Amino acid sequence: MGTAELASRPNAGIDEEMYYRRFTLGQRYQHAGLATSFLALAFTGMTLRFSTQDWAVTAARLVGGFAVIQFFHLFFAVILTSIFLIHVGDLIRRMVYLHEKGLLSGPTTMVVRRKDFEDFFANMKYFLWLGPAPKFDRYAYWEKLDYWGEWWGMGVIGLTGYAMWFPEFFARFIPGRWLNVALVFHSWEALLAAGFIFLIHFFNAHLRPLNFPMDLVIFTGRQSEEEFKIRHPVEYERIAASGGLEKLRAEAPPRWMNNCSGLFGLLAILAGFLLMVLAVSSFVRG
Repeated sequence: MGTAELASRPNAGIDEEMYYRRFTLGQRYQHAGLATSFLALAFTGMTLRFSTQDWAVTAARLVGGFAVIQFFHLFFAVILTSIFLIHVGDLIRRMVYLHEKGLLSGPTTMVVRRKDFEDFFANMKYFLWLGPAPKFDRYAYWEKLDYWGEWWGMGVIGLTGYAMWFPEFFARFIPGRWLNVALVFHSWEALLAAGFIFLIHFFNAHLRPLNFPMDLVIFTGRQSEEEFKIRHPVEYERIAASGGLEKLRAEAPPRWMNNCSGLFGLLAILAGFLLMVLAVSSFVRG
């Protein structure tokens, strides 16, 4: 099965191919919680930001008013923060107690390496028909961009959001006028983050030809051997050479899991695109 055929049949061979574990159950839960809370924050945040628009007024009226919208915005902010802290705690546990040196260096790290720059420029040449497609390792450069973009977003959006939520506390450490600056940063950075996720991340993860119509690996945690070879050839070859493939063997995801994962992903993509349309239309209308 070649690349073109795989792209047209991303879930082909569910019942006959060998599968390998790519993500743990905890990582999948973190991603599901992250995606759900982010969508909820994007919806409630945009509703508050464009509160004079007809669609925002209608949405607020359906749930009981803008005070309810704000409550859910703060509620999901706490959920997202908790997921982030759980992730950070898990990283510390793996580095300190499990001594996983690969988290900071080596082929499986999320830290940007020289190979990521080489892959980027090789991909640009490939897009211009000037060279072959690069062979990716555990993570491609755009996946690392997604990952560190979330850290940046949590820092800027999270800190400014909590500064506005608890102004008396933060006013002890910063001038009060900075809280007005926090509002501006929070609003625009949130819109930038939403645009990045809904347009760039959704395309890279699901809508590009190799993954279309949906890449389910982050939901099921498993990937077929053929997909593994094509999407992460360097990692596959390295693990195969070390004899570690058998340790990663997993059962094929059941059909119900694929169906539920596909439905969740589809709804998330549609919701994201709808929110982007509403945001752009709100800017145009002023």
